[in-house]
Amino acid sequence: MKTGRRDFLRIGSFATASLMIPQMLTSSKLYDPRKNAKSLVVIQLTGGNDGLNTVVPFRNDIYYRNRPKLAISKNEVLPLDDELGLHPSLSGLQEVFRNGDMSIVNGVGYPEPNRSHFRSMDIWQTASDHDRILGTGWLGRLIDLQSDPAPYNALEIDEALSLALKGERMKGLAFKDPERLYSQLQEPFIQATARSVNHDHVHDEVGYLRKTLAETASSVDYLYERSKVYSSRIDYPQTSLGKGLKTIAELIVAESDTMVYYISHAGFDTHVGQDAKHRKVLGQYDEAVSAFIKDLKKNRKFDDVLILTFSEFGRRVSQNANGGTDHGAASNVFLMGGKLNRPGVFNEVPSLSDLDNGDLRYTVDFRSVYSTILERWLDQPSRDVLGQWFAPLPIV
Repeated sequence: MKTGRRDFLRIGSFATASLMIPQMLTSSKLYDPRKNAKSLVVIQLTGGNDGLNTVVPFRNDIYYRNRPKLAISKNEVLPLDDELGLHPSLSGLQEVFRNGDMSIVNGVGYPEPNRSHFRSMDIWQTASDHDRILGTGWLGRLIDLQSDPAPYNALEIDEALSLALKGERMKGLAFKDPERLYSQLQEPFIQATARSVNHDHVHDEVGYLRKTLAETASSVDYLYERSKVYSSRIDYPQTSLGKGLKTIAELIVAESDTMVYYISHAGFDTHVGQDAKHRKVLGQYDEAVSAFIKDLKKNRKFDDVLILTFSEFGRRVSQNANGGTDHGAASNVFLMGGKLNRPGVFNEVPSLSDLDNGDLRYTVDFRSVYSTILERWLDQPSRDVLGQWFAPLPIV
């Protein structure tokens, strides 16, 4: 079949726009689903979540002195223990906490914190030191370690793939709706192109794009079939996060051969008018996660899932003049699941008087959280993923 410049651009634009396919796969076969395998669900709070107004030190006078208009009042806080409580928008998570299904790790960060959204997110997604640039993500490197990786071993519910899921050997798969993506791939031209792969010519540009398209089609076929196995009847909120977590739940219940699911929730860069904005985005997070956990429990899958929630940094201890908070450093991380060894508040909030240039000092390196997940949950060698040893936390 002869390929002109217009057809070449057509193939190339589809593959490039997806940005959700591996650079090279060893096979285009469909893989059998893993039975009762553990999964990780990562929820990224984009913009820098204010950890102090999320997990509130309501007995600490310094907190109220630094935030005379922005602090969560004691009568609004949802108590967790005698010292800490949750933001009032997190009533669902308070129930998760009381059920013993949640661990809160305070003071999570890294040395020499960077207060740029882009650089700090890169650091979290690649698990790099503050002064080192990496081109692969920690979850992409995890999938690289698998003996026979498939692109749907790491899925992101989004239009584009985050750096976290990009490895050397393969990349994860990004999509919002498996049915819509499947329909797009049914176009006759795309189907004909996918079937015309000549494995003797995959190293030229057109051959490589054809091979990539064929492998993408195979992967999407698999996910489309998995997506038809279970249709949730749980009442999820009609937000992007709610819809995304519903898709993830359906794939988990259908026992998709997926180790990692990744999804983002934006709106946490609260420089101005924080109170209303923060209540809204935390409420959306709470409703979606509560429905997700209810769905997994109903289908007896919650014990097989660990949920990690993180943000690229916290906010400054003091409020600013615009009714908000500026970029900070250390914050809190949530781990949720049905098999936690140590649920509850894992550690104290860092000192509010001994600050790092106005910010909370980190007391837990975020890579120790990753090491915990890798070593104790997924049974994977964390040193090979993170490049160095970080002691796991006794949470799972």
